[in-house]
Amino acid sequence: MSIGERRPGVAGGDDDAARLDASLPDIDWSIAPVGAVFSRFRAPSGELAVVSLGDPADPRVVLVPGVTGSKEDFYLLAPILVAAGYYVQSYDLAGQYESAEAGPVPGGHYTYELLVADFLAFLVDGGPAHVLGYSFAGILAQLALVERPDLFRTLTLLTTPPEPGQSFRGVRIIGWLSWFLGGRQGAGLMIWGIVTNKNKVPPSRLAFVRSRFDLTRRSSVDDIVGLMRRVPDVRDAVAASGVPILVATGDHDLWPTHLHAANAERLGARLAVYRTGHSPCETAPHQLGRDMVALFRAGDARR
Repeated sequence: MSIGERRPGVAGGDDDAARLDASLPDIDWSIAPVGAVFSRFRAPSGELAVVSLGDPADPRVVLVPGVTGSKEDFYLLAPILVAAGYYVQSYDLAGQYESAEAGPVPGGHYTYELLVADFLAFLVDGGPAHVLGYSFAGILAQLALVERPDLFRTLTLLTTPPEPGQSFRGVRIIGWLSWFLGGRQGAGLMIWGIVTNKNKVPPSRLAFVRSRFDLTRRSSVDDIVGLMRRVPDVRDAVAASGVPILVATGDHDLWPTHLHAANAERLGARLAVYRTGHSPCETAPHQLGRDMVALFRAGDARR
């Protein structure tokens, strides 16, 4: 598949959305979009930091960030979805950024059970939603969907690890090294890559991602990286759910496009590939938003 070429089941393409993404400025990520409302949600693991945007009477969208991320990662994407007629919410995972105090009992660990319970509680509280899971959160989203498919109108997997089991094995260039690293070592390598700007993000973005490490619990990052070394294989159950799915990635993502394409085929999902890296919600929000809204409307039409 050539990048940007449209085929049945494939999203993407060069158009106005791509041109808008190419002209994005370097914003201050600590400043929320106009109209954003901040709140706290009492989840099974503790209080989670939440941001909401739009009219609560509109169809609901829930955007969940991954490890070392936060709700702010969607500050460019959320207004695009709101403008299309949706109510958008996001929360920081337990242990991450402004949800740092949420987590296991003293001496316990951040587990799939704990994080999925939070995920489902948040969906139950606001009702069924169009859900996006970003990177690690895409794993949580699939586990939650298998347990409660009635809470999902659609599912978008954004640069989610495309293989079960030891999910780092397929990472470009250094995947082989992951076999020799434990959770804490892998987390240390990940954090080092972020704070030294190996992804070459703009200055304002770099300042924000560095600053949120001041709050994020290192133990949550260690545990989550460990979880990503043992990803349950629920692909058949996800595909059988009948929930419309979009697999979205960048052509320079950590995992090569052919792995995401194979995963999309296994899930019966549409595939969107953008000319960017691991974070299309930050670097290609107009293209991602366009393809998500198309998925939403197709899913709503089926319902």
